[in-house]
Amino acid sequence: MPILILLGALTVAIWMWLLFAHGRFWQVGVNRAPSDLPPGPQATVAAVIPARNEADVIVPVVRALLAQRDFAMPVYLVDDGSTDGTADAARSAAATLDEKGRLMVLSGQSLPDGWTGKLWAVHQGIERAMQSDPEWLLLADADVEQGKDTVARLTAIASDCGYDLVSFMVKLHCKSFAEKLLIPAFVFFFFKLYPPAWIRDPRHSTAGAAGGCILVRSSALAKAGGIAAIRSALIDDCALAALIKRNGGKVWLGLTKQSRSLRPYDHFRDVERMIARTAFHQLHHSVLLLLGTVIGMSMLYLAPVLLLLSGVWQAVLLGVAAWLLMTIAYASMVRFYRLHMLWALTLPLAALCYEVATLHSAIRYWGGAGGSWKGRHQDFEKARTNS
Repeated sequence: MPILILLGALTVAIWMWLLFAHGRFWQVGVNRAPSDLPPGPQATVAAVIPARNEADVIVPVVRALLAQRDFAMPVYLVDDGSTDGTADAARSAAATLDEKGRLMVLSGQSLPDGWTGKLWAVHQGIERAMQSDPEWLLLADADVEQGKDTVARLTAIASDCGYDLVSFMVKLHCKSFAEKLLIPAFVFFFFKLYPPAWIRDPRHSTAGAAGGCILVRSSALAKAGGIAAIRSALIDDCALAALIKRNGGKVWLGLTKQSRSLRPYDHFRDVERMIARTAFHQLHHSVLLLLGTVIGMSMLYLAPVLLLLSGVWQAVLLGVAAWLLMTIAYASMVRFYRLHMLWALTLPLAALCYEVATLHSAIRYWGGAGGSWKGRHQDFEKARTNS
């Protein structure tokens, strides 16, 4: 069938373009944080952690921040209405290191209209941190245990090329079957949307960051209008990177194994919720973009498998070629997560799960539950009154 052959040829051509002309997004070695940089100049850094019901993970997170090599920085934890003893757990972590004086626990104020919960907490932490006039602000998630050299490495990267925002994509939790299928794919898809080489290039408009670990120059943030300029952003990390870059700042994003997320996704529904929280928002709530995304992902990831079953030998060969190119691209991320290389063959199944989650994201938005996170529905265009 000519249409099947045409589909196969187009799919192969797109994968060739992705491998060789899309910023080398899939090459983990290129996108890993450099390990041989000389130490950066000593700089003042203040860490800000927004935390909402994170008592089960906050202790190692606080300890890691207070134990950073070469940086005795203050840590501002904003307790965003927690009901599980997050603040007390954080204080106990500081006490075990005899560092109670460097941990400031702030009680978050009521969420104003027009703000997402995380960004409101970050804004409050930054306001307090800026009283000591730090040169840099480390914005860290409450479920990410930073490596002991994280701040030193970030400041070295920033000083080496004059970056205003540097960010690590931390190593995500990847132990359950659902995580092994979907978490490496999540990072792969993220880098496909935001190729780090394009992010680093000041001539390219692409900007991205990973919210678990961001170091931003305080003067660049103030010049860009502060966190208030992105107050309603649901994908806050990429919105912050775009804000800095639009205002003349230089941005860098890379992978690291040294910092790791402590949040497990034991079941498929856990990963699905994480994807559905922002997927339709990223498509600007557009039905046309949703349809285009489903068609595009189906052609890229599902068509090669279906072509193998077509019975048309030319289409079968093209399907094999497309799946081989896809597997080559994905294998680098599978190795990064120390999985058996056979997992590289599962990208079509992972893509199907992501398509379903994206459709569910749209359904949740239309139902008034967009951007749901820890009791808040934060996709304001539909769910403002539920925040």
